Amino acid sequence: MNNAIFNLERPENEHTLNYAPGCKERKHLNEELDRMSSEVLDIPLIIGGREVRTGKTSKVVMPHDHQHVLANYHVAGEKEVQMAIDAALKAHREWEDVSWVERVSITLKAAELISSKYRQWLNAATMLGQGKSAYQAEIDSSCETIDFLKFNAYFTTEIYKEQPHSQKGIINRLEYRPLEGFVFTVTPFNFTAIASNLNMAPVVMGNTTVWKPSSTSILSNFVLMKIFKEAGLPDGVINFIPGSGSMIGKLALGHRDLAGIHFTGSTGTFNGIWKTIADHMAGFRSYPRIVGETGGKDFIFVHPSSDPQEVAVAMVRGAFEYQGQKCSAASRSYIPESLWPEVKSRIGDMLSTVTVGDVREFSHFMNAVIDEASFDNIMGYIDYAKKSSDAEVIYGGTGDKSKGYFVQPTVILTKDPHFKSMEEEIFGPVMTVYVYKDKDFEDTLHICDQTSPYGLTGSVFSKDREALNTACRVLRYAAGNFYFNDKPSGAVVGQQPFGGARGSGTNDKSGSHLNLLRWTNPRTIKETLLPPTEFTYPYMKVDKCH
Repeated sequence: MNNAIFNLERPENEHTLNYAPGCKERKHLNEELDRMSSEVLDIPLIIGGREVRTGKTSKVVMPHDHQHVLANYHVAGEKEVQMAIDAALKAHREWEDVSWVERVSITLKAAELISSKYRQWLNAATMLGQGKSAYQAEIDSSCETIDFLKFNAYFTTEIYKEQPHSQKGIINRLEYRPLEGFVFTVTPFNFTAIASNLNMAPVVMGNTTVWKPSSTSILSNFVLMKIFKEAGLPDGVINFIPGSGSMIGKLALGHRDLAGIHFTGSTGTFNGIWKTIADHMAGFRSYPRIVGETGGKDFIFVHPSSDPQEVAVAMVRGAFEYQGQKCSAASRSYIPESLWPEVKSRIGDMLSTVTVGDVREFSHFMNAVIDEASFDNIMGYIDYAKKSSDAEVIYGGTGDKSKGYFVQPTVILTKDPHFKSMEEEIFGPVMTVYVYKDKDFEDTLHICDQTSPYGLTGSVFSKDREALNTACRVLRYAAGNFYFNDKPSGAVVGQQPFGGARGSGTNDKSGSHLNLLRWTNPRTIKETLLPPTEFTYPYMKVDKCH
């Protein structure tokens, strides 16, 4: 018997490879891109560890070349959804009794497999299937995925160490049980790391999941499933079922044994999930845990004391990296009148060198947006701005979907701080700028706070500490991740726990122990060493002094 008290040291964040010309990682990545581009994969469902093929299939295509088919994936029907739920519940009975040491060992092996053996396989799948550049794939599908796995293993040990005080004659302890039932995970297209974490965070705490992946990230998500299986994850702990969100959701959200939801996606979809759960409340075994990260209308707010070059770089990187398809991407900016001419000029200089194209050509700063629906939505906002008397498109403003879904980086200047593209989430490479009078700094902070229903990320630029303090106070609830003198994207696991409130979700802070606590159902156990043998208490005895 191994009776050692196992402990994990706090990990270091995964080192980011740079893919410079001539380096070995660039060579290996190109080889993997060529290999995956030259084949058409058949992707099954994975239920209870078995590959299930329904015969009803859909295509995985490259966003930058939508006629190029990368894979055909099988689509779940109602029968397969029920099979997945049954498999998750069956696996739960064994998985909940597996030592947490074994669970974190599997997690750490998955991280090691991604770090070394399968790094470029996962990166290439993310690049080709989700339209990410080599660098954006590296920081997402490699580094952030690895960090989530390693840090969650560490956070698990820290949570289990937290135990209540015991006094003389009593032993108190907390048992960290998993939730009773299955966790339904709904994952987005834009981060492979999120797809991994939405499943593996509940799993490391002893839960099992039914996973509905985004239809536009199937390739990388299937690669994750293969890696988890090789790492030793038992059959049925994660069940992978691509298919119709409405159909899968209807069955999962109405099931008696639904224990929790781990979601990243649109605010509207999350609101619908919450309502459906409320409508079924009387039928659940227990109250489901609802954890969601949703939309954002993330801002950059600039004080007159700021450096124009620093601001311009933050705006270009924050708004246009990964085509603005990050939940944290900057999409509205507030610039003081005194700085705007120089900031505008510097942004223009940078955008004049930006190219948009194939992910396999590493010189491109931007690539294609995810699909046609996204392209049409983005261009709709741009066309609206072009026709409005309250705004003008000063950079970009064009798109072409004939071969790939390409939208040029676009900057809109508006006279109205409540202009449509200042308030509504676009999820594309569009930045809207409102120029305010320098003397109206604090008043404009209040406008920023009240403009959007979201509260995910935001940043403030200033060389004036008092201005930073004022912004931090006024914008207290405007952003769950708040940055001083930096772009509002790029949160790092273990450093900047991620999540926002208001219309941006439940703010359960992925990348910290706070998220993992949502996937445990603690039980307090009190042991009395010498139980009492009389029912009476001392105060009940007769006072012989009177």
